[in-house]
Amino acid sequence: MIRTYICFDLETTGLNVESDEIIEVGAVKVVEGRLTEQFTCFVNIHKPLSPFISDLTGISDAMLQREGYEKQAVIEEFVKFCDGYALLGHNLMFDYKFMKTAASLYGLPFEKNGIDTLDLARKFLPELPNKKLGSLCDHYQYRNEKAHRAVYDARATAYCYEQMIRQFGKENPDAFHGNPLFYRPKKWEPATIRQKRYLNDLLKYHKIENTTDMEQLSKSEASKLIDSIILKHGMMNR
Repeated sequence: MIRTYICFDLETTGLNVESDEIIEVGAVKVVEGRLTEQFTCFVNIHKPLSPFISDLTGISDAMLQREGYEKQAVIEEFVKFCDGYALLGHNLMFDYKFMKTAASLYGLPFEKNGIDTLDLARKFLPELPNKKLGSLCDHYQYRNEKAHRAVYDARATAYCYEQMIRQFGKENPDAFHGNPLFYRPKKWEPATIRQKRYLNDLLKYHKIENTTDMEQLSKSEASKLIDSIILKHGMMNR
């Protein structure tokens, strides 16, 4: 039964692991059922958030620019924070795929065992109207002060996990042992010279401030950004 672990949660710009970005990492370290340490950090992605994501998370562009760190520094520190520990999360594979992809970008290993509280809720609490983290918190009477903020969701998930161990662990110990997490990220390919040149021309033509680090763009990100600018502002008239 896993009682020592890292419970983590990410906030991202969307659901697509190939084209969306991590904007916040939050985690708590739990040793023998007791919270001992936490990790919380913004990532400065150098481009504006959508209004939907800002409304959902309460995270603003100004917060990322003022308090955020460069992606590589955040990922390196988080991988180090997790070294030697199993992982816990609610809908764990969503967050694991994003983190594994980011870690692989910088050549960092992130092979882990993990437990998903979403799977546990489906197994042991079928009576809940849904199995979202908020419903789990309501069931265990936990007040999550800032839902959709990474470290607060991580703390809430760890609390609910400990409650499930107390309620179901004695009779179902195998459910709390964890399993290897498997995900192979697609190879990251940088934006082509042609894409970067066209994107620069498009930004200048429409008089859009360039807040994007072109050298950090992947091919898919560059293509998505070009399409979004053309959809909103139109093509260049030659």
